[in-house]
Parts: sequence; structure tokens; C-alpha cells
Amino acid sequence: MRQGSKYRPLYGLLLSLLAGIAIPASGALAKATTDPASPPVRAGSFAGAYLAARTAESDNNLAAAVDFYRQAMAFDPGNAQIKQDLLLVLLTEGRFNDALPLAEELKDIPDIERFSRVALAIDAINRKQYRKVGPLLMLSMQSDMDRLATGFMSAWVKVGQGNPKQALADIQKMQGPEWYGLFRTYNSALIADLAGQKQEARDFYQQAVDDRPGGSAAPDTYERIVMAYASFKLRQGDKAGAVKTLKDAEELLNGRMTITEMREKIEAGEKYGRLIKTAQEGTAEALYTLGTAINRSGAEAFAKLYLQMSLPLRPDNDATLYQLGDISAKLRQPEKAIEYYGRVPEKSPYRRDAEMQRALNLAENNQSAEAVKQLKILLDRDKTDMRTYLALGGVYAQDKNFADAAKIYDAAVEQIKTPERKDWPVFYQRGIAYERLKEWDKAEPNFRKALELYPDQPQVLNYLGYSWVDRGENLDEALGMIKKAVELRPQDGYIVDSLGWAYYMLGRYPEAVIELEKAVKLRPEDPTINDHMGDAYWRVGRLLEATFQWNHAIAGKPEPEELTKIEEKLKKGLPDVAGPSSAKTEEPVEDKPASD
Repeated sequence: MRQGSKYRPLYGLLLSLLAGIAIPASGALAKATTDPASPPVRAGSFAGAYLAARTAESDNNLAAAVDFYRQAMAFDPGNAQIKQDLLLVLLTEGRFNDALPLAEELKDIPDIERFSRVALAIDAINRKQYRKVGPLLMLSMQSDMDRLATGFMSAWVKVGQGNPKQALADIQKMQGPEWYGLFRTYNSALIADLAGQKQEARDFYQQAVDDRPGGSAAPDTYERIVMAYASFKLRQGDKAGAVKTLKDAEELLNGRMTITEMREKIEAGEKYGRLIKTAQEGTAEALYTLGTAINRSGAEAFAKLYLQMSLPLRPDNDATLYQLGDISAKLRQPEKAIEYYGRVPEKSPYRRDAEMQRALNLAENNQSAEAVKQLKILLDRDKTDMRTYLALGGVYAQDKNFADAAKIYDAAVEQIKTPERKDWPVFYQRGIAYERLKEWDKAEPNFRKALELYPDQPQVLNYLGYSWVDRGENLDEALGMIKKAVELRPQDGYIVDSLGWAYYMLGRYPEAVIELEKAVKLRPEDPTINDHMGDAYWRVGRLLEATFQWNHAIAGKPEPEELTKIEEKLKKGLPDVAGPSSAKTEEPVEDKPASD
């Protein structure tokens, strides 16, 4: 099987199983803007500096972007656009104090005031200069998000000024879309709790916990609500109520180790104080929850900006540090992720999850030995934690050490007394490990067990169905499985690719073309899918398009062994086939469906 669309980056493995304008650069300049370890490069002109800054920014190398924007400013000191770009990069990079002089200079420019004035307001709140905040938060243009952020900041200023009653009244008056509700109720609960208004706090917390639709839409905020409410109940002497609140949330927030960690510590007798103890921490919490609410694919930079702006108010906030690690991992910045995860405090309920994610990012950063060492330490602490087995097995699999991966999954299965639906990933991954070891007699029962635990699970349907096609077994059932997987996940390019490639291997080339064209649209950057597309085009006589797709596959940086095969096809094309049974001319040794 060709490697390529098989495994996604390790930072996504655990999560998936459990729960700027890009301007091309070239040569040395491109390397300097994308490699954080490269020494600073001096640009010879404004255009060169600006080009390098934008390229670095689009590559998420914000340290280099700051350097090049500053070089551009040296060529054109009065350029307001460059200053705005630099301000945003500084804030997103977490260089808050460096950003403040620019924020002061740009505070009256409408295009950037939502960040410049908010940054200045955060600084004033941090210094307890509350009278400065009101005028700073009077923005000329406000989105729904801006109104919510400035509204909460203003309310927490009232708390800092000793007027929580007015703060609560102001929050209740806030008008906006329906999704405001969860955030409004949560901030009200925190303010009432801090003010010692126990009944009001209890009512607000309960209302927020009962808002399950809102919690499903904003799970990170819901997680904080549950933790705050549990600590509130514990402080009122209601240990059983605190445990129940956490247990109830574990069902909705499936796979969230933080909730489980907190519950287990409370059951063991550990005490928890207020989640929020000051107006500064309350403001930080408001910005944190808004940042996580917008932390979706494609919006990571915007989410990161909100999270970074919350840190000056609460530098040791475990939740913020964890989320910044998560975003860094998603942006393919494992070194940054390792740093943020490592800063999560030792006693935090986020700590175990942070240690696990840190290990996964060590593996992403080509430090597999250290990753394995850390995961084994975590496993020694708790041999019942299936997520640790999955993480460790995933690291072994990433290094193609499927023998050790299989041993880890075997050990995991031994810990499972009565398999439940939540255990399907263990059997699924064990099946993959044995399939890669060419021990199909051990692999197939694991795939079947995973489907028994979770019928119609698309990843398992996809993998087992494809494996049968690859082996020429149970072809009708296999194709039906893959079609079902596509039906369940029509936007998953890897699964759609599996259907197209299955058609190809069965010699049904026109149908293969239809499905593979869909897959390419969904995953245009994937080298394996583009390679498949090229093969299918060749078989239906669209030779020029086949050549284009193979070249595009090479541009996607396939594995070395696949690169050699593609280059050979560009030279000679594909050999003729006598019929459908000859479709496997390439021996697609690394070409199984993605593990999601």
C-alpha cells in the first residue's frame, strides 16, 4: 500500500479516534522564511522585505514575519498597512508588550481598532487602570464577536471596580445572536460566584450546564463551565454533586481527559478553589472562551490571536496554554506545540492530556524515541487509559514499527474486560497493525470486532472493504462497505479516494475517474490521490491529463518509493492491461485508505 493518504499527522490521530495571502518565494529567501532555525536574512528593498514577510506569515513562521515586516518599515516608516500587519503578527505571536506601542499609534484607525484598542484595554485592565478601559472599548465598527468581547471586558471592569451587581445587569442587557446565550450565562455565573452570591451563581451555572446544544457547539467553553460548577459545588460541601456534574459531562464531552482527571482527583479527596479569582482572570476567561469558540479549521490564526491576548491577564492559564499547543499542532508547528504543552502546570487537570499531546508532537518533530519514553511513563501511571495505548501505538506505526504497535494494542485489549463501543479504535488500530505485518488472519477479526462494537463506523468500513478488494475477496460486500463509508462521510477525500481506487483495481475505470475527481477536489494537495487520478485518466485514454496529475502528485512530495514509481510512469506511462483482473499492475503496496 502506498503511504500518502494512509496516515494523517500524529497530532490528529488521537483527536480523530477519541473524540494571510500566500505569495510564492524562491531559493534562499523561501528557505529563510519557512525555516525558523535559519539566520535572519536582510532584504534589499521594500518589495523584497514585504514579499518575505507575507510568505513567512502564510507559512506560519511568525518570528520571521515580524523581522521582515520591521525591515519593510525601515524602508517605508510611514506605511500604515505594514504597521497594521506587524501589529497583528506581534499579537498572534504572543509578543504583547512589543505590540503595545503600535497599538497606541494605530488606535484611531477603524480597520485595526478592534485589535489595537482591545490590546490597550487589556493592558489597562492588567494594570487595574479601569477608568481607561471604557473609552478604549468604544469601537466605531463592531461585529457580533467584537460586541461580545467588549461587553464582557466592560462587565469584568465593573467587577474590578467593586460593582458586580452592575456587571451582571450589563451582561443581561447584552443583545445578540442566539449563540451569545452560553457565554452570557457562563460569565454571569463566574461573576456571581466571585461576588459570593451563591444562589445566583448556582442558578447561572445550572442554566449553563443545562444548555447542551450550546455546549455541543462550544465544547471547550462547556468544559470550563462544568469544571467551574464542580468546583463551586465542592466549595459548598457537595462533593457528590460535584462528581455527578463531572460524570454527566463525560458523556457529552466524550474523550476529554480533563473532566475525568478532575473527577478522579475530587473522588480521591483533592480540593479545588474558584476557577476565577480576580477581574483580570475573568477577562482572560472571557477571551479564552471566545477564542476556542472560533477555533475551527481555517480560523486557527484568529483563534490564536484571542488566546494570546488573554495570556497577559493570566500567564499560567492551563486551558489557554493547552489550546495554544493544540493550535500550534494543527498549524504543523510541533516545536511550538511542545513548548506550550510543556508549560501546562503540573497539578492541572489538563496536564496528562498535555503530556500525551506533547509526546505526539515530539514524534511529529522526528523525536520518536523521546515520545515513546514519555508515553511509556504515562502508561505506567495508568495502564487502563486506552488513549495512551493508542498514542503509543500510533507513534510506532508512524515509524512503520508495526510489530511493536501490535504488541501495544494487544496489551490494550488485555486491559479491556468487556469491550464497549468506545473501545472500537483499539481493535481497529490493532487490525491495521496486523494487516501491515501481513498477518491477515489476525487483522480481519479485529476489523470485524470494531464493526461489531460500532456498526457502520466509516473508517472501519473503508479499511476492511478496501482490504477485501485488495485481496480479491468478498468483492460485492467490500464495495458496498466502501460506498456506505462514502455515504456517511461524503466530504472525506481519503474515503472517496478509496472508492475510486477500488473501482480502478476492479478494472471499472470510468467509474474510478468519477470518484477520484471528487477526491481530488476534496484533497487537492494529497500526492497519493493525485497519483490515483493520473492512473485512472491514463486507463480511459486521457493521457495529457494523466501526465498533469502525476506531476501534481510529485509536487505534493510523496514518499521516496512512490516518487520513483511516479517518475517511471511519467517516462513510460502504464503498461497495457488485458482485462479487469490485471488492474493491479502497480502493486499498490502502500495504498490503503486513510486512518482519518
